[in-house]
Amino acid sequence: MARRLGPWLIGAALAAAAAFSIWSDGAGGGAVGRGTPAPPLALPRLAGGPPVALASLRGRVVLVNFWATWCKPCEDEMPAMERLYRRLAPEGFELLAVSVDADVEPVREFRERLGLSFPILLDPEQEVARRYQTFRFPESLLIGPDGVVVERYIGSKEWDADAYVERIRRLLRAGVSSGPV
Repeated sequence: MARRLGPWLIGAALAAAAAFSIWSDGAGGGAVGRGTPAPPLALPRLAGGPPVALASLRGRVVLVNFWATWCKPCEDEMPAMERLYRRLAPEGFELLAVSVDADVEPVREFRERLGLSFPILLDPEQEVARRYQTFRFPESLLIGPDGVVVERYIGSKEWDADAYVERIRRLLRAGVSSGPV
């Protein structure tokens, strides 16, 4: 029995390694999470104009949120994201909402219906979402002024809650370090 189990375990390990390699999309082979540099991001804006590149926001605290119009938890958290953005943008905070919708029109209607003012970026092929290893929506990454991921959040959050506001303010005060706050 032990002889039959050995080849099966080796096969399973090889399959798992191959699956991880495909899943990580060659993004350096490691998971994108706390303490890792944020992958490059450059996407067109829903509102038009020049694309937004994460590199151009270096020195600011950035919340990158991956979402879709068909995702009810995404819709549920958007009003709190809008309040957070309006409250902290004057202090150096930026919020990038990356839509993974295939079509632009539902995204426009969503923005208008909810009265959103923060930048909405378009990733219809989900290339950036894959680079960030997101496959559950909503999923957000808080990125420090130095471009390092401070935290990864999965699921809908009440973004204007005191705990999130204070954490972002601590990062803003800390400057370029994304170390423990």
